[in-house]
Amino acid sequence: MTTTFIILGITIVLFVWGRWPADLVALLSLLSLALSGVIGTSDALAGFGNPTVVMIAALFVVGEGLSRTGVTGWGGQRLLEAARGSQIRLLVVVMAGTAGLSAFISNTGTVATLLPAVVAAAWAVGSVPSKYLMPLAFAANTGGLLTLTGTPPNIVVAQTLEQSGLRPFSFFEFALIGGPLLVVAVAYMTLVGRRILPTRSADQRPVDAAADIADLASAYSLGEHRFRLRVRSDSGLIGKTVREAALGPTYGAPVLRIEGREIAQDVVLRRDDILVVRAPDEIIDRLMHELGLGLQPPADSPDEFVSKEIGLAEVIPTPRSEYLGRPMAVGQISERFPVQLLAVRRRGKPVVDRDLTLEFGDSLLMRGTWEAIGELQKDRRNFVVVGTPEAMASEFAGLRPRAGVAVATLAGMVVLMVTGVVSTVIAALIAAAAMVLGGCLSTREAYRSISWSSVVLIAAMIPMGRALEITGGASLVAEGLVNTLGDLSPVALMAGVFLLTTGFSQVINNTATAVLVAPIVIQAAVDLGVSPHPLLMIVAVAASTAFLTPIGTTTNILVYSPGGYRFTDYVKVGLPLMLLFLTVSLVLVPVIWPL
Repeated sequence: MTTTFIILGITIVLFVWGRWPADLVALLSLLSLALSGVIGTSDALAGFGNPTVVMIAALFVVGEGLSRTGVTGWGGQRLLEAARGSQIRLLVVVMAGTAGLSAFISNTGTVATLLPAVVAAAWAVGSVPSKYLMPLAFAANTGGLLTLTGTPPNIVVAQTLEQSGLRPFSFFEFALIGGPLLVVAVAYMTLVGRRILPTRSADQRPVDAAADIADLASAYSLGEHRFRLRVRSDSGLIGKTVREAALGPTYGAPVLRIEGREIAQDVVLRRDDILVVRAPDEIIDRLMHELGLGLQPPADSPDEFVSKEIGLAEVIPTPRSEYLGRPMAVGQISERFPVQLLAVRRRGKPVVDRDLTLEFGDSLLMRGTWEAIGELQKDRRNFVVVGTPEAMASEFAGLRPRAGVAVATLAGMVVLMVTGVVSTVIAALIAAAAMVLGGCLSTREAYRSISWSSVVLIAAMIPMGRALEITGGASLVAEGLVNTLGDLSPVALMAGVFLLTTGFSQVINNTATAVLVAPIVIQAAVDLGVSPHPLLMIVAVAASTAFLTPIGTTTNILVYSPGGYRFTDYVKVGLPLMLLFLTVSLVLVPVIWPL
């Protein structure tokens, strides 16, 4: 027991110190418990097979599927519309929406699903994710107090009552205290918390596609020599596809856009189509003379280069690229990849010549379908694709064809979790598999979407809770506190139970905390001759107030890295909120459930 408490203390100190990564500290804690003989090998490794850990990994895949199909971006836009550009309104919308969703599905699932949309919305209103992600996690924890199935500790206390032959809490009975606490949480974050929250983010700002396109257009001088040409009634291009017309390969005048239509190589040209092309003046004269095209007045348009279907990518040939030394032409379409060479930069300046031989150090601006650019990105032997075209594609794409599959998968997961047909972890795994099988993302993308540092952190900290249980350390603290405060008054006992439960919840799983504390509390209530209902409701509330550490709940861990938080940030923001929850609970719980 002494060894366990020493290791726990050192672990907390290292977390607060922040010099080493949190997942490494957790792993060292696990190894210390195993090497000191406190727990065996099976208990040390049990966290990696824990249902919560598996569920978190699966939910990362579900979230990525929603993101890649445009659902997350669509949700972020709805958040922005609801916020109407106000940072405070966005904070309220995020917390209220998160709490409502977490009342019916797991808190972890809620945070994992909403996190990408909240990050995007934060940047869009001129703020940073760190101002919203901790409120997101705290709102999910609080929202779990609205229903019986909102969070596992609620089920634990209800089952404890039922096993003791007493009336269990009903499904929505938790909302009698959860509702007021949610109002308190939103008010606190709006008035006080947002001022304490740090202004930082570990992740880079999401891709601003419009700015990136503008930068590329400037770097490659795409704004020069751009013309609008109308297909006249006598044009020989009528009835030909864009590929057959071959304006790029033949004339060096690649078609950037067909106004009012999606540009693709198999699009058939029609009379009065307006083609936006890029070529020198003399080439435009040839096109007008030889192909029956009429020059139109210039018109600026932001989507001349990129659309839902067509994208841009800056590409650099590798030193061993087989394309080095090959003749190339601006406007040429690659035989291997369905992409078009739009422009070339050499030694920092755009290349004027249409025909050139590719040299090492050249940078190429390619244009094609987003899928074709994705294939080009995979050819790492020959090319390096600069930046993140997949993120740019997501911003332009909106809801993709597989968005319906992603939404149906999410809805199915929620139904399975709410109805209890299968366990929550199985529901999450089914949803993850459905995302891959439904074509929302590939297997490789699914594995890459998982935050393995978060998974290792959670799995490595679970054995600490087991060590506290098997050594009797947790029971010793719990029984001592209950027996001491029980002699003072029921309200003092409630306060002690709250502090005991929330204290354990900061460092071990809140479900394990509820399982540990609930039987002790109900026995104390029987011995003192008071109703166990208010005391067990205090246990449920306190188990959801793990606001002081990033390891207190999986929701806190999920936002730790994306928010760029430090261990002390949770104490600064979470301590006042925890004390507010304690005060409100001590006032309302005895009124709603008399002692």
